[in-house]
Amino acid sequence: MKKYSFFFLIVPFLFSCSNSDFSNTNPFVPNYTFAIDLNMNLPEYSNLKFVSNAVFVPGIGARGVIVFNTGSGYNAFDAACPNQAISACSTMTINGIYAVCGCDSKEYNLFTGQSDLQYPMKQYRVQVNGTTLRVYN
Repeated sequence: MKKYSFFFLIVPFLFSCSNSDFSNTNPFVPNYTFAIDLNMNLPEYSNLKFVSNAVFVPGIGARGVIVFNTGSGYNAFDAACPNQAISACSTMTINGIYAVCGCDSKEYNLFTGQSDLQYPMKQYRVQVNGTTLRVYN
């Protein structure tokens, strides 16, 4: 009987482990593999030294990347509207702590990437090394 009770105590622990994989799927925004280093000592990225500031980095990802200082770290999101097919108007712009889609004027919070629509902004990884940020997927 002790064997069975031990077995029933251990089984829930085996199934309670979570998968730490990074899910980054969105049917409207394709996956791109890239890595870019941003030196925050350069004038174009120096705003990232201050909380709640964002910069747009063109030429990577689907429509460029928006990098945002959250105060406790950095977020990087693709600048493509996550709930629109890629088109001429699907590049988002920065408006304070929001990214605004050019197609439907929907706002996405840069702290979370969320809005009231189905898909959040496509997030990329950020690694901090002193005054250099590595944004990659």
